[in-house]
Amino acid sequence: MAPDTPPATGASAGLLSGITVLDLSRALAGPYATAMLADMGAHVIKVEGANGGDSSRSWPPFENEHSLYFDSANRNKSSISVDFYTDEGKSLLRRLALQADVLVENFRPGVLGAMGLDPDELRTSNPGLVVASISGFGRTGPLAQTAGLDQVAQAMTGLMSVTGLDAENTYRFGVPIVDMSAGMFTAFGIVSALLERHGSGIGRDVSTSLLESGLSLSAFQGQRYLSNGEVPQPQGNDHPVLAPYGVFKTADITVIIAVGNDKQWIQLCDLLGAPSMAAEPEYVTGRARSAHRKQLGVRLEVLLAAHTGEEWLAKFRAAKIPCGPIYTYAQAFADPQVHAVDMVRTINRSDGSELPLLRGPLSVDGVPTPVRKAPPALGEDTRQVLEELDLTGDQIAGLIDAGVVREAANQQEVLT
Repeated sequence: MAPDTPPATGASAGLLSGITVLDLSRALAGPYATAMLADMGAHVIKVEGANGGDSSRSWPPFENEHSLYFDSANRNKSSISVDFYTDEGKSLLRRLALQADVLVENFRPGVLGAMGLDPDELRTSNPGLVVASISGFGRTGPLAQTAGLDQVAQAMTGLMSVTGLDAENTYRFGVPIVDMSAGMFTAFGIVSALLERHGSGIGRDVSTSLLESGLSLSAFQGQRYLSNGEVPQPQGNDHPVLAPYGVFKTADITVIIAVGNDKQWIQLCDLLGAPSMAAEPEYVTGRARSAHRKQLGVRLEVLLAAHTGEEWLAKFRAAKIPCGPIYTYAQAFADPQVHAVDMVRTINRSDGSELPLLRGPLSVDGVPTPVRKAPPALGEDTRQVLEELDLTGDQIAGLIDAGVVREAANQQEVLT
């Protein structure tokens, strides 16, 4: 894991360079959205409460005093710590909002207005402000004021009902998939609103919820119910509609084989030494293979037992049949292809500690988005952000002394 390279120039330095994002969100969905914007060069000012900051700073896993949960979603951002409950703090938030292009929040509906940040009122002075909101269940309806978290959304949107061994053993995803998806949808909405603003000069309200985001992930499973009235069931590690597509045992390890069309099916049978199986009535079409998936899986594993997983993967990849091993994260990060795409960057935090960090997944003109800045300590950039508001040194000192804002505990080391 080599140190991150200096930021490139031109488009790869940031397609959103010059855009200021005021990030009032916490936990994961909102921070995931703003991390994507920061990857693309936006100046993201993460506003955190003076009493501990973003709640995810206290969530495990930890490396010494650093929350790795927080670190995973807050690269490339600046942190200012403000006491939201003081008049001076509310005034600072308003000044920041009036200079921002985008405001992102994931409070319950109505809380933003109670903080003195009503979007319509802000737009009387900052008409181009884009306001993006993420809630648990949406702005209307009986659950609008109810708190929502990722696993609750996974359960209530049907995602858990199709994930697991069978209908009696359903599972949550191994990562907060609804939170992250809501973040991606929000980032897309923000960029769309910024594009429209370029012509109109008017900012828009963009909103989603964990409920809406989770439902949107249903894809063909949801459509299956809407169109045919079928209630999908979990299929374990098998694809719900395609076959053979899932986990199969070889002589030593289990592998993923994903046959997506009849051509690949014929190639697979040839490589397995059973070309005639491709034309058997039970397997000749995709629909037939899906209907007979269990017996097909048994027959395939008998043939796959003739060679090791590594040998089969080499043959299948050469034939362009999608396949792969089942990795732990240790194996995934050691894979040569992961190294080739340079996903892991190493950067130093403000306290000098070294942090290997995943970069954002996008590239521009073939150049991956950089990790320009480590996830910030709470209040690490308070002074710099206030200077951007044209506050004098004495004014900043007065706010710090009054407890309206705070700096990072190691701020003197940062400044020197």
